[in-house]
Amino acid sequence: MKDDSSRITASRRDVLLGTLAAAASGSLPRLAHAQPNAGKSSSSNSTEGVTTMSPLTMKDGTQIYYKDWGSGPVVVFSHGWPLNSDAWDGQMLFLAQSGFRVVAHDRRGHGRSSQASSGNDMDSYADDLAAVMEALDLREATLVGHSTGGGEVARYIGRHGTGRVARAVLVSAVPPIMLQTEANPEGLPLKVFDGIRAGVAGNRSDFYKEFAVAFYGANRAGSAVSQGTLDQFWLWSMQVGLKNAYECVKAFSETDFTADLKKMSVPTLILHGEDDQIVPVHDAARKAEKLIPGAKAIYYPGAPHGIPTTHQDQVNADLLAFLRS
Repeated sequence: MKDDSSRITASRRDVLLGTLAAAASGSLPRLAHAQPNAGKSSSSNSTEGVTTMSPLTMKDGTQIYYKDWGSGPVVVFSHGWPLNSDAWDGQMLFLAQSGFRVVAHDRRGHGRSSQASSGNDMDSYADDLAAVMEALDLREATLVGHSTGGGEVARYIGRHGTGRVARAVLVSAVPPIMLQTEANPEGLPLKVFDGIRAGVAGNRSDFYKEFAVAFYGANRAGSAVSQGTLDQFWLWSMQVGLKNAYECVKAFSETDFTADLKKMSVPTLILHGEDDQIVPVHDAARKAEKLIPGAKAIYYPGAPHGIPTTHQDQVNADLLAFLRS
């Protein structure tokens, strides 16, 4: 009986990891403005130069958590699915210590932001980002997006322009489009994303544990990914509202960012692992590089989807060089 159970568990894991070899990561009806804690005073707590601000309360009452560290040129981070802004801590601390002001928010439904029922779509994610930018009056900012967050950055520029943006960075990002269509035959079949939705709606705890393995490439020979890194991914993922996580799959997989990429007229850097099992490089970064005017791309040989963690030092160095260029 024990042997049969083990075989079933292993088989289920193999099927999930095989199905996942490609999907992943980035709500609110359009909000033109946001005010810090409407009806309440804004507050901040500072410890050795690290400042965490109170959430921004949107017009519909949704609260968007954000953190705002350091001073200097502004860098704004958008995280991937199903994580939160803490996934950027390795980059944020490094850049804050290097003379930059770094800002990151938890996407609606993710992390410490409200688990709102509506607005789990890419237009709304971009409008949330715009609300944060406007509320904090961020200007000449560099927008950095990982996975779904890369789609959020592209759609922000597509909808809101570059008036507040000086540069953009797409890291393991989902654009132009992940889903297989007649116009994108190299994309992933709908059944892949149906499988992700089934995993999230079923036993999401086990699903996220298995998803983390492919996310960081821990299933590859020679992987040095620690159990702590996998546990951290699971913890962040379990903070996402179930409805938000489920509906975000459609947003990151079916949104076509082609028109948005063509509007990215600011200097743009693309970073992508060549062994990305979640957002395959051939159908994402390689295509985005051709669509974004003058884009510069750096490809990491053998690297997985979660390079901000697995290749933290290299990503930090590439970001800093781009910011200072």
